[in-house]
Amino acid sequence: MALHIEQLYLGCLAQASYLLTDSGEAAVIDPRRDVDDLVARLRAEGLTLRWIVETHLHADFVSGHHELAAKTGATIVFGKAAGATFEHRAVSDGDVLPLGTTTLEVLETPGHTPESICLVAAEGGAPRAVFTGDTLFVGDVGRPDLVGSRGRSAEEMASLLYDSLHGKLLTLPDDVLVYPAHGAGSLCGKNISKETSSTIGKERRLNVSLQPMSKEAFVKMATTNLPEVPAYFGRDVALNRGGARSLGELPAPEALPPAAVQARVSQGALVLDIRPATDFAAGHVPGSVNIGLVGDFAVWSGALLSPETPIVLVLEDERSLREAVTRLARVGLENVTGYLAGGIAAWRNEHHPVATLTRLAPAELESLLSKDPGITVLDVRRPPEYESC
Repeated sequence: MALHIEQLYLGCLAQASYLLTDSGEAAVIDPRRDVDDLVARLRAEGLTLRWIVETHLHADFVSGHHELAAKTGATIVFGKAAGATFEHRAVSDGDVLPLGTTTLEVLETPGHTPESICLVAAEGGAPRAVFTGDTLFVGDVGRPDLVGSRGRSAEEMASLLYDSLHGKLLTLPDDVLVYPAHGAGSLCGKNISKETSSTIGKERRLNVSLQPMSKEAFVKMATTNLPEVPAYFGRDVALNRGGARSLGELPAPEALPPAAVQARVSQGALVLDIRPATDFAAGHVPGSVNIGLVGDFAVWSGALLSPETPIVLVLEDERSLREAVTRLARVGLENVTGYLAGGIAAWRNEHHPVATLTRLAPAELESLLSKDPGITVLDVRRPPEYESC
């Protein structure tokens, strides 16, 4: 049987996992944290999971490798420099992981992180695809300035990245398929394409970072105009190195009446309102934070919320509870202790104070500024967003 490759793309984190199957055997590359659906599928299709491969210690999400291994008996694989603190197979350049009739050859590709590896899938000795993790994206390369460099500067890491790209990946044939760990929207690169797969030849021609240039020029380009590093990245690296708890081990959030929510807040809990912004503006618990359960919910939550602070959710309806808890756990926020039972309507019904916000259309804001030029407008967009218009 031939190798089958399936990309499992998680749009809210712009993150790609991969399921590889051949002759009844399977391997998973860079799994997301929630693994129950994947485990159910493996069982339904009668597949034996042999390998769980991490291309590096991810900073932008928490991996489910630990839980997936516990539920399937598969071996977790990391590059030898990862220093993972649980049972795993530490691999080096040239090591081979057999999968049915396919071989998965390890390339050590430091640069994004010291332990980064790529996997070349070959059939009959001919390379067919390479799984590049955060080393090479479509249209971009991995950032060299993220956590995990263990004291090395961004310039030192960028120099290693140049060698990995030119000495390893660009030596592959042009027709080899490229499968990266992220697409557009991920903070692990600067200008990642919306496309989520490519070929070595296409990247050689079109990827700006792979055009002929000196190592010095590459280092300068790779370390210039980098976005900020979110605070949760270091936490996620630590969780991935130690192996995160399974989602089933996290405490179930309690349904809290309004008085209990008020008591939790007085004890230091944060109220996180995950309803749409229009609903939040119309009425919310005073002092609560609004991050709508859409799009970049997990990314913004990870960037803005402390992992030590207990969280109480305000939901649009209780059906969104599981989704919210899962998406928060994907970025290492495991402290959802409860939710407001009955939602904001219950809060109102018990006559607790309700805060509101006035939303202004652009024309309304313009009118206000013309009448009172002393009004301060605070633009909270990221620098690239601000500079784009």
